[in-house]
Amino acid sequence: MAVPDPTLSGRTESGVPAGTAEAKRPSKGRSAAVIVCLVLAALLTTPAAIAYWGQRTLNDTTRYVNTVGPLVDSPEVQDAIATKVTDTIQEQVDIEALLNAVFAGVITDRPRLQRLVGPLSGAINSLIDRQVREFLASDAFADLWTAANTRAQQTLQRILKGDQTGAVSLQDEQIVLDVSQVIDQVKQRLVDRGLTILQNVPVPDVDKQIVLVEAPQVKQLRTIYAFANPVAQWLIVVVAGLYLLALVLSRRRPRTTVIIGVLLAVNALLIAAALTVGRQLFIDALSGTTFGPASAVFYDTLLSYLERGRQVFFRLALAIIVIGWFTGPNKSGTAVRAAIRDGLEGIGAALSNGPVGTAGRWVAVNARWLRVAVGLLGAVVLLWGNNISTGRLFWSLALVALLLVVVQLLVGAGRASSASRPVPPAEAVPGTAN
Repeated sequence: MAVPDPTLSGRTESGVPAGTAEAKRPSKGRSAAVIVCLVLAALLTTPAAIAYWGQRTLNDTTRYVNTVGPLVDSPEVQDAIATKVTDTIQEQVDIEALLNAVFAGVITDRPRLQRLVGPLSGAINSLIDRQVREFLASDAFADLWTAANTRAQQTLQRILKGDQTGAVSLQDEQIVLDVSQVIDQVKQRLVDRGLTILQNVPVPDVDKQIVLVEAPQVKQLRTIYAFANPVAQWLIVVVAGLYLLALVLSRRRPRTTVIIGVLLAVNALLIAAALTVGRQLFIDALSGTTFGPASAVFYDTLLSYLERGRQVFFRLALAIIVIGWFTGPNKSGTAVRAAIRDGLEGIGAALSNGPVGTAGRWVAVNARWLRVAVGLLGAVVLLWGNNISTGRLFWSLALVALLLVVVQLLVGAGRASSASRPVPPAEAVPGTAN
């Protein structure tokens, strides 16, 4: 009975005998490198996603304005601003006292007119409130909101850099929004409608501001911003590179693909938890302030891009897990993969005549790299324009699946074409018998 040659059995995937020291050392080194890459990537994924959102949203004036622009139509935001502006005007102008002063002599002669002071005062206050709300629902306020938020984003940068000027500013330990322009425009609208008593009413600066958030940690935030801002844009690229490097170095790529998908899914859940905790902290910080009722909608709108990215992140993780299972050595994945491959190659073989077969022969030789190129193309489609969405994810995955199907069809056509090509007869050797 022949003894199996140990050099022919137990080889690694690379063809190196499994029992040799040369095989063990690279295997251990590569495995350690894969583990290090995966651990680093897993730890940095959530910070990278949040940093990238902050860098792209808070540092980019256009994106920031586009993000918070819809708040102009939010009833909660309009109500918070209307309450502040109306209360400010009414606090500075005692309508009832003014009416008593204006009609003092008349009321003395006809005391029953005193009964009209209360209703007239209420009517004027209602007019003020109505004019405020009509202005907040107008296009003029929408334009003012866009301009104010443009300045707010620019001022936020100044706050983080230590500059104290602008519509949004840091005062003591509070970040406040200046609504003086809204007050001035509402006053002018009321004066134009006959309430000239408001024309020269002074409004103290403190009454022109809405406290957005208590911020005793702004100094720490400035330190974090100064350190994190330069690397925020590239940190997510580093994380993607670590995942890719782990996949390239891995000897069991399907299993590593599944692990990467699981890590991405876990980080998506961590981001969801961070958003939930942050939302509650933000609402608590604004509770009791004029802007408190609008805090939830403001937070949800401001972080809508990050939340949308998190959802795409989670769905992408699930897709990666499925891909890892599909390409792995498990029985079910192997059976499904073989059925799809054989079916597509059978269809391709039926189309092997003519230029399809010629192109298929080239594709069959380069199929591996073509599949990599298809995957990279899908990533580009998903990330192009920094506008990640569930719809974009769906179409990028659909494009990848379609192109992979085309590649497999051409592989089948190329193999069938190669098999059907006639083998040229061997040249006769001189001097041999026929």
